[in-house]
Amino acid sequence: MNNELIVTSSPHVRSQDSVKKIMWSVVLALLPAVFAAVYFFKARAISVVLTAVVGAVLTEYIFQKVRNKKIAIDDGSAVVTGLLLALTLPPSIPLWTAFFGSVVAIGLGKQVFGGIGQNPFNPALVGRAFLTAAYPVLMTTWTVDGVSTATPLSKMKMDGIATDTWNLFVGQIGGSLGETSALALLLGFAYLLYKGYVNWRIPLAMVGTVFVGTFAFGADPIFHLFGGGLMLGALFMATDMVSSPTTKNGRWIFGLGAGLLVVVIRLWGGYPEGVMYSILLMNTAVPLIDRYTRPRSLGEVK
Repeated sequence: MNNELIVTSSPHVRSQDSVKKIMWSVVLALLPAVFAAVYFFKARAISVVLTAVVGAVLTEYIFQKVRNKKIAIDDGSAVVTGLLLALTLPPSIPLWTAFFGSVVAIGLGKQVFGGIGQNPFNPALVGRAFLTAAYPVLMTTWTVDGVSTATPLSKMKMDGIATDTWNLFVGQIGGSLGETSALALLLGFAYLLYKGYVNWRIPLAMVGTVFVGTFAFGADPIFHLFGGGLMLGALFMATDMVSSPTTKNGRWIFGLGAGLLVVVIRLWGGYPEGVMYSILLMNTAVPLIDRYTRPRSLGEVK
């Protein structure tokens, strides 16, 4: 049978950059955030990161083995998922929970849809959302080495106490492993931007919307930029190639929508953080966004 005219699934643009090369570049870009987490949370951060990564890679291997697919754990995609999930977790979380979260992230967030390139949601956020729903107390406990501290967003939401801006930026605050140092995240993002592996429109639209939205309603915009998971989510999760729009206008819309949802949840919701929910909700809208923002072919009827 002649297969020349069969339309294959995306992506249709070919380049010298393989999935493996891109994924390991993302791993490299996440290392500054990992090193920052180790600096602030010591050995506990190493344990959580390694557990999440091992859980993700092992789950990926098992699914590929059971389904008689090519074993491709060396492409780095499972490592990226494990790292991203770990960076969303509090340092005090039990290690079995981090492992279980990775199993859910890969199994339900990726492999159940067919594997890499087929998942409509960011897998790491699927794992994080599951853990938040299943173990809410564990996911909101911030005690490490006998020191207990609330996240900046929790302090502001519950007690009206603001955190020093410099501490927010460099990471001397309570929070999840990857939420504490905006500086480390920006360094990693700059590397991906230089390599051309990430688009700047989504993070700019998302961060800009949060800045303008919080300022418009009387909140401290700088605090909301650096005081939670916005930087991690906007720079490394909302920009996921698979679960984000493919068009320029679509990326602006995605970032704008995610930013608006963050503002609404943070200012008026019962939960102090809204980044996870905002990105997952916008993931559901990606097919619709792409449909109405893609360039029309010559002669195509609207």
